[in-house]
Amino acid sequence: MLNFEVLAQDPARPEGKYLGSLARRGRLQLNHGFVQTPIFMPVGTYGTVKGVMPQSLHDMGAQIILGNTFHLWMRPGLDVMRQFGGLHQFEKWDKPLLTDSGGFQVWSLGQMRKISEEGVRFSSPVNGDKLFLTPEISMQIQTVLNSDIAMQFDECTPYLSVETATKGQVTTEREARLSMELSLRWAARCKTEFARLENPNALFGIVQGGMFEHLRDESLAGLEALDFPGVAIGGLSVGEPKADMLRILQHIAPRLPAHKPRYLMGVGTPEDLVVGVQNGIDMFDCVMPTRNARNGTLFSRFGDLKIRNARHKSDPQPLDTTCTCHACAGSGGLSWDEGGREGFSRAYLHHLDRCGEMLGPMLASIHNLHYYLNLMQEVRDALEARRFSAFVAQFHADRARGV
Repeated sequence: MLNFEVLAQDPARPEGKYLGSLARRGRLQLNHGFVQTPIFMPVGTYGTVKGVMPQSLHDMGAQIILGNTFHLWMRPGLDVMRQFGGLHQFEKWDKPLLTDSGGFQVWSLGQMRKISEEGVRFSSPVNGDKLFLTPEISMQIQTVLNSDIAMQFDECTPYLSVETATKGQVTTEREARLSMELSLRWAARCKTEFARLENPNALFGIVQGGMFEHLRDESLAGLEALDFPGVAIGGLSVGEPKADMLRILQHIAPRLPAHKPRYLMGVGTPEDLVVGVQNGIDMFDCVMPTRNARNGTLFSRFGDLKIRNARHKSDPQPLDTTCTCHACAGSGGLSWDEGGREGFSRAYLHHLDRCGEMLGPMLASIHNLHYYLNLMQEVRDALEARRFSAFVAQFHADRARGV
């Protein structure tokens, strides 16, 4: 089941060529509940968002999280998933879930995989077993996982081709076309198998086509003919320069069906999310909040902060004075300053990171995810109040101020 409605739109509409905003506020109904959009979706590759308890995800306002088809197929396997009736019960998450198709993970194997019309043959990165992943098998796995949104099996068009990456040459138009057309044929097979399995959830198609606008248009036309209930943009944030990413985003996002949810896969920074919303995107995911947290980089309203830097060794400030996450504001216990504020100092988080204590990346992950989710809440609030343009201006001014 999927129902999507647009509740509000930015009044700063574009005129002619892209000049304004396509930002919109929506609501998505899925089998496990409602999702308010625009939304950021935390990534839970192995059935867990790294270092974050499910209750913490609830507390910070997460409405939908991701699972990884490829990795969950490898471990714990479909027998275990069937035993638990799917991923929701296995990981104790009672809200919507989205699973990717496994296509990106297979693509990332590089020379270790062999692509054909039928599917992809590769050796398991876990135990070396010879495996074969096809559009049909991807749909079967995602049906067992019982994810509210399943993604079509596609080939991620690389920015650098496998053959020419070592020479620094970009993917040619012909390479991008062949990849895009293969993904379209796989999309049709996915839809057929999804229907045969009588999967009660929703299946999204994925627009591919590399850095070529006309190929993106052809991909979208093919997906529209298949009439998926939602459409995603894939193949961005795969190593291309930021200018190319924005060029393709600004070209294809406004052309996605207006009455369906629009999903930008694997992107990105806070600035990327805001420009995505400006271009009409409803859904985002990225590993950046948790991956950067584990590497000591924190996002805040006033810019990014590297907690490993020596200047934080004795700093009593919280990461972000405007943040209400557990790391910054606490949730009970002793206050950290005379004003009665609870939470942890930059000095403490610096100490945890330098000592390799696991609490460090856990608190950092909670903070970064809270920041991303709160950013999307502020976006939704601004759209409802018809002040999105002013919000965007203040967002960029705050981020440029620095911490």
